[in-house]
Amino acid sequence: MTEPVILADVVRSGFVEGHHRGSVVVTAPDGSVEWSAGVIDQPMFPRSSNKPMQALGMLRSGLELDGELLALAGASHSGEEFHLTGVRRILAGAGLDESALRTPPAYPIDEQARDEWVRAGHGLDPITMNCSGKHAAMIATCVVNDWPFHDDARAKSPDGVWGRDDYRSPEHPLQQAIRTAVEDTAAEKVSYVAVDGCGAPILAITLSGLARSFGYFAAAASDTLEGRIANAFRDYPEYASGSRRDETALMKAVPGLFCKAGAESVYAVGLADGRGIAVKIDDGTPRARAVVMAATLRKLGLDHEILDQQQHSPLYGGGIQVGSVQPHTPAFS
Repeated sequence: MTEPVILADVVRSGFVEGHHRGSVVVTAPDGSVEWSAGVIDQPMFPRSSNKPMQALGMLRSGLELDGELLALAGASHSGEEFHLTGVRRILAGAGLDESALRTPPAYPIDEQARDEWVRAGHGLDPITMNCSGKHAAMIATCVVNDWPFHDDARAKSPDGVWGRDDYRSPEHPLQQAIRTAVEDTAAEKVSYVAVDGCGAPILAITLSGLARSFGYFAAAASDTLEGRIANAFRDYPEYASGSRRDETALMKAVPGLFCKAGAESVYAVGLADGRGIAVKIDDGTPRARAVVMAATLRKLGLDHEILDQQQHSPLYGGGIQVGSVQPHTPAFS
């Protein structure tokens, strides 16, 4: 049985003190596997890398968002002030305010934004949770369709899922539309449904399916729903991520590329030529995610100084850099 392989080395003061194992796959424009390492054909949770597909399900259901607000609908945002303003704009377009959000209270995930938020006297809040843009868009989609969206009573089941009239329930028409969008673009069926960290359903597909989906979005014509989503990410990467995030830097650097990272060290990229890339680091720690993606992009022939930077994640000792997490060379030869 195929197992995750070593994809990154942890090198401190010239000594390899550990490794990160994982899996990576590149799909061709026709969806076939072009190159892979590790486990690519078993169910996994894409986590927030699913958000472009979730946004597609919302647009198919009549949500009217574009530009920066569409990027925010597919974001794991940093909690910067412009993100919070955008979330409020999405809700206001549906005649609602932030009290409608059902995201779990959290601090901004960006350290600077978190410190500014706390210094201003704020605590944990649903709007600063990184998925609040997606949830605002989900609620707005329900308003467009006159679907119920709040039912906080948990169903009596071992899974403790939301009541059927709650927009977070897997049985809700919104989530059914999203499931169809995921299956359509990944070209495979969802194999398992669970509750994501934000409370919305998370749908299991293979790593190959995730890569196929991103290649499909990236190559889509601008006048299609998929193309609108990919272009929103490309045109407003700060809204899809944050001002100081590696995803934003990558989308700014490489023309035609769009990407989305997820929890448990998942990362997916789509290239303008229709190739897709998906990475899963087995231990779930994020520090090797960008390293492995940068090494994969270099293997595909892309050349940019941002890739040189991102394929080394610094390690510190005594306040100075003494090493890095870096690609495991044999995996990418």
